[in-house]
Amino acid sequence: MACPDGLDRIDLSGVTAFGHHGVLEHERRFGQTFVVDVSLGIDLGPAGSSDDLTATVNYAEVAEMVQDVVTGDPVDLIESLALRMVDWCLARPSVEWASVTVHKPQAPIAVTFSDVSVTIERSHQ
Repeated sequence: MACPDGLDRIDLSGVTAFGHHGVLEHERRFGQTFVVDVSLGIDLGPAGSSDDLTATVNYAEVAEMVQDVVTGDPVDLIESLALRMVDWCLARPSVEWASVTVHKPQAPIAVTFSDVSVTIERSHQ
């Protein structure tokens, strides 16, 4: 699913935070770095016309939410982290569509890899 036609986007990429998520005991104990990308589908016309922050989504608040979720209560799956973040984004009145990708670059995988991630996309439509 892509951002629906007629919506503008706010993209926030590479928000990095340390958390204690994972199925394995050592992931919970020692933690690891997670990287998150967020895209929001929103009509940016009102904010662009008025130059008013309240007519858009404050991306600093989005970044703080991402950090809070990653550093907060541990979960087994990065799918759970992504869903928490998408739900928060869609609770903002002006957000019509949200996509959150959670990267786990230090996942405990026995073969060489550069990244593992999950993306959850949701909309009000």
